[in-house]
Amino acid sequence: MARYILVVDQGTTSTRVVLFDESFHTVDMARRKLKVFYPKEGWVEQSAREIADSVEECIKEIMERNNLQPRDIVAMGITNQRETTIAWRKSTGDPLYNAIVWQCRRTAGRCNELREMKCDKMIKQRTGLDVDPYFSATKMEWLLENVEEIKKAQRDADLAIGTVDAFLMFKLTGQNITDLSNASRTMLFNIIELKWDEELLRMFGVAPELLPEVKPSAGFLGETRFGFPVTAIVGDQQGALFGQKCFEAGDIKCTYGTGAFILMNIGEEPRIFESVLTTVAWKIKDLPVTYALEGSIFNCGTVLDWLVEKMELVKDYDELTELFEKTGSTDLFFVPALTGLGAPHWDPKARGLFIGVNRSTDRRAFVRAAVEGIIFSVQELLDYMKEVLEVTPGTIRVDGGMAKNSTFMQFQADVSGLEVFRPHDVESTARGTAMLAWLGAEMGSMEELKALEISGEVFKPGEFDIKKYNLWKKAVERSKNWST
Repeated sequence: MARYILVVDQGTTSTRVVLFDESFHTVDMARRKLKVFYPKEGWVEQSAREIADSVEECIKEIMERNNLQPRDIVAMGITNQRETTIAWRKSTGDPLYNAIVWQCRRTAGRCNELREMKCDKMIKQRTGLDVDPYFSATKMEWLLENVEEIKKAQRDADLAIGTVDAFLMFKLTGQNITDLSNASRTMLFNIIELKWDEELLRMFGVAPELLPEVKPSAGFLGETRFGFPVTAIVGDQQGALFGQKCFEAGDIKCTYGTGAFILMNIGEEPRIFESVLTTVAWKIKDLPVTYALEGSIFNCGTVLDWLVEKMELVKDYDELTELFEKTGSTDLFFVPALTGLGAPHWDPKARGLFIGVNRSTDRRAFVRAAVEGIIFSVQELLDYMKEVLEVTPGTIRVDGGMAKNSTFMQFQADVSGLEVFRPHDVESTARGTAMLAWLGAEMGSMEELKALEISGEVFKPGEFDIKKYNLWKKAVERSKNWST
């Protein structure tokens, strides 16, 4: 009898449910696009109800289309957009407000207060995170202070609050559970002691009974109402790190999604560095925790969408690639800070910037500069990681939507001076989650995963004039502290 692994990949712009066989080959996939709302400048929200409904619809579609019974699914994994925060009723699972998305900057003022109060160093040492509205703690605090329905639910002892994975686990299993990789993104979790930090909970006014129980990333985590077990939960970027087989300290990957995320495996010691994040990568059953160093660029795929849909500089992605290829280097620079700057700057007040416009500037130059800005942002993070760790990776493993574009990946190789490896299946997040679920269900061992071959393409670095990149870094400084 065939045995399958089901993966819920709940992202910012879509929900996908992927069916894998035991060799981690994709058998089928169902997808639903999701709406994103921008109610005010810097605010980003989604419908939590739409997120939950999309997951259920996709699971049912996969089961029906493949004529599957619950016994055919021997393992299920959940991977999700991280930091996005949802509050819901414990009695019904009904959300009490829109999901506040990881990109949302509404709590930038509160983060400034925390820095002025000199709380940032203590928070960094305990959580591995820089104080920023990106993370869940200030989102939770905002919900608890500003939404009357949430206040009432708390008074009625009928409130739960957490990240998307916890909300989905509650909807699917009735249990309030998260894993260490997602908990470590909240700015409330002590990554040294591996527990919710009591002092931080008091600081942000989050009662511990509101939060989910923290479990390993792989192991038996509950049974869904569909009748099959959940055996893995992992944040999307950590899932991609696992899916790219970055099992050893020093292995590095970059995911080009809605944002761009660089993660480097740093082993079993939670080392803390300035301006980049230390996060839990995963914990498999009773094995030691694996940690990762992470840098986040808030706008990557959103920049490409913006060029097509808002700016209308190109009609589609094929034309975008064509213009990039045909346009040589120009004097125009772009900083992709549409919702602020992430690592290593952490400036929520920064905004997108084109600089160097002159009479000869045309739309091709704007397109070229926008793509270069994304690649340069990735390079800036790579440089910083190499500097703080004093290690140079031999290869960058890449995945995500933009990684499908060979022209862009060749340019990344040229700029970095490193080989870029792109697997043939660039959906590393879902594959990594399937691999963790496989381990969690005791279908195999880490030794078997280490021996697993992932086929792909290697982009070797060519020539690149570093002066352009150095000038771009000056443009970044000019984009800072703009929004009030």
